[in-house]
Amino acid sequence: MKVVLTGAAGFIGMHTSIKLLERGDTVIGIDNINDYYDVALKKARLERLEKFDNFIFVKADVENKAAIEQVFSDYSPDHVIHLAAQAGVRYSLENPHAYISANIEGFLNILENCRYNNVKHLTYASSSSVYGGNTKLPFSEHDNVDHPVSLYAATKKSNELMAHTYSHLFNLPTTGLRFFTVYGPWGRPDMALFLFTKAIIAGEPINVFNHGRMMRDFTYIDDIVEGVVRVNDKPALPCPNFQSDSPDPSSSNAPYRVFNIGNSSPVKLMAYIEALEAALGLEAQKKFLPLQMGDVPSTCSDTSELHNWVDFKPNTDINEGVSNFVNWYKGFYK
Repeated sequence: MKVVLTGAAGFIGMHTSIKLLERGDTVIGIDNINDYYDVALKKARLERLEKFDNFIFVKADVENKAAIEQVFSDYSPDHVIHLAAQAGVRYSLENPHAYISANIEGFLNILENCRYNNVKHLTYASSSSVYGGNTKLPFSEHDNVDHPVSLYAATKKSNELMAHTYSHLFNLPTTGLRFFTVYGPWGRPDMALFLFTKAIIAGEPINVFNHGRMMRDFTYIDDIVEGVVRVNDKPALPCPNFQSDSPDPSSSNAPYRVFNIGNSSPVKLMAYIEALEAALGLEAQKKFLPLQMGDVPSTCSDTSELHNWVDFKPNTDINEGVSNFVNWYKGFYK
């Protein structure tokens, strides 16, 4: 198939593109290569993709209406995988306008072009952050998610609402994927694993928030990609059992779905750090700090709906995943 994939030079975007390219799909990758983090890393990811003859790169902002319209006009994609976004919870406290521009205006441009170009399925990145103030674990798609605790989370919840509207009004199949703390080779430098590895190798202390009492459903990149591709291949359908007098947040009488993609095995932050120390053969100097604004103490995913839909459940062990990241990091940064 022909797939427009936004955020192609990003962490999840690069890995997903490779999976699609290796099976023979044509990928039209869109990315603006912004400087939110190391541009050299993004360009190195892009170099991996440009080795494929069936990869086409377009440098553009998703919020650039004319540029996105041109891509859809030129390539008439069958499916769209929308991964481009302004990421990061803490950064949203400092630069809120960046989130509205990229995550709301940009998503509207994607929806509009899917609507007018007969796209068969839009798969897009949501986030476990939408669960916000929820404390009942594991998090389920059937739970109410009306209490975000960061603007980033609010924009991702907004994406789900916008997608449902287009599914309802224009019969556009849309599926949102709530990613749970993705990690692995070629990962984002603003994420904990990258920050910790860099600091430990340099002999510098690492910041351990919530005094080490955080728990996260760390999910390995290969598991995320497998879930994305399987969901992309199976467009959302209206739920035959949907009850409008008692609506379930996870489905609709429109072709709309949302799914968790997580490992369903939450790990204490200190255990995560211990796995990293073991992989590096070094001990971290730890600086214990309180819970940060916008963060939540624990996450855990219920992935039964994903398993029922595409017969897949993430299961990569944390020690294996962290070791793979360390091996990549050492090689990439010499």
